[in-house]
Amino acid sequence: MALTNLPQLQRVESALKDAGLADFVATLPQKAHTPMTRYTRDDGIELSGGQSQKLMLARALYKDAPVLVLDEPTAALDAIAENEVYQEYAQLASGKTSLFISHRLASTRFCDTILFMDHGQVLESGTHDQLIANNGRYAQMYHIQSKYYQPEAKEVPANDNL
Repeated sequence: MALTNLPQLQRVESALKDAGLADFVATLPQKAHTPMTRYTRDDGIELSGGQSQKLMLARALYKDAPVLVLDEPTAALDAIAENEVYQEYAQLASGKTSLFISHRLASTRFCDTILFMDHGQVLESGTHDQLIANNGRYAQMYHIQSKYYQPEAKEVPANDNL
């Protein structure tokens, strides 16, 4: 990326910091000027899946768009990095509308409204607590995922429709 003026550089640095990439970028030979791919430049670097996801988040934050669309933004992150994203996401997205697409339902805990979809159809909508109380497909899938993390999580019968 071409960084030709100080305000632009400060915005880049802020977006990288907010996305959790600032320390990594500081280690690169050309810092923020380093090409983030080898597809177009031989002197570029190859990012891991998690680094690529953080870079996409940094780009969205840099753009300062009023709407953020995040499709499986933590899928390639380890549990620690995923937690860091969740911890800071509410602040990063403050004042914005976010569409957060995920199969990992732990990420829904901080969402204002959840739309649980299957085959393009909205099956359930509400807050996490409302959907758990409704004991529908969302609750079933959430309990299936959480049982590996919580010893007290209830057993959920298998459902071939998931």
